[in-house]
Amino acid sequence: MQPRLTRRDFLKLMGAAAVGLGYREFPPGGDPAMKRPPPYSLGRVIYSMRYYDRPSVAAKELGYYIRDTVVNIHAQTVGDPQPTHNPIWLLTDDGWLHSSYVQPVKEEYQTPVLDIPKNGMLAEVTVPFTQAYRVDDRGMKRIYRCYYATTYWVHSAFVSGVGTVWYRIWDERTREHYIVEAAHLRPISAEEVAPISPQAPDKRIEINLGLQRLVAYEGRNPVFTSRIATGYFEGDTPRGEFRVERKQPTRHMASNLEGNGFDLPGVPWVCYISWTGVSVHGTYWHNNYGTPQSHGCINLPPDAAKWIYRWTDPFVPVDEDYVESDHGTRVIVY
Repeated sequence: MQPRLTRRDFLKLMGAAAVGLGYREFPPGGDPAMKRPPPYSLGRVIYSMRYYDRPSVAAKELGYYIRDTVVNIHAQTVGDPQPTHNPIWLLTDDGWLHSSYVQPVKEEYQTPVLDIPKNGMLAEVTVPFTQAYRVDDRGMKRIYRCYYATTYWVHSAFVSGVGTVWYRIWDERTREHYIVEAAHLRPISAEEVAPISPQAPDKRIEINLGLQRLVAYEGRNPVFTSRIATGYFEGDTPRGEFRVERKQPTRHMASNLEGNGFDLPGVPWVCYISWTGVSVHGTYWHNNYGTPQSHGCINLPPDAAKWIYRWTDPFVPVDEDYVESDHGTRVIVY
């Protein structure tokens, strides 16, 4: 259960966040001697990225990591003063890497479940990535990778001839089943998605596009805040007052618009606020919050998105994949 914040606590938190966003706890230039322990020990390189001998793009380039390289993170520090919203650099085994496109990950293997409920089982990926396959008469074909913190509906399980347990996951966009290794996914329990503060009065979310920040309120009391990434172009994320009208614990989001296409399976903890598809949801394809970054949705770190998913109305039971309501939590975007 998320601890409730008083207004005084929240103002302290926001003050600390303001310092953190300015990163004034480190001297300009990001002296590596002032580095601090990282909040996570593994990172997945989301796109091919260069690493350097110092935390600066002006430093000597030592090499580059290709997409989906999993790196050890030994420390973090502030480097170049630009970009101001995210000057955090990460120290790997090989050099300094900017944090904007490094997904924090873990590598935790699970005990597979063979008895899958009739309506399916919601599960979350707990390794940096796992491969999904289509199976047909010609054998197994790679489809896409399922990344850490993404979520999927498991409809059945089976054991292969060599003893590997596989889950069949459902893709609502392609209307197909794929298979993934069961040891790479963790079943989500009912307790994990239980409502947070269900009786709290006057819940609302305020989204400040200028500050790129989300704040959740219960009455006059702020109870949760997170940095976000909203629509890159003016108007992509609409201003106004909305409600959480639909919720899904997982969604395969995609667009084939020329020059603006994307294909993102397993988007977790989705709260739609508009019939056009604008939603608040978890994100695994960047780690660059605090600046406009999306096609119009409100991107949050997966843990923050999960908190919002649980706290907002309507409530979605763990065994349901879709709920809608005309009386969902208010969302104000300005």
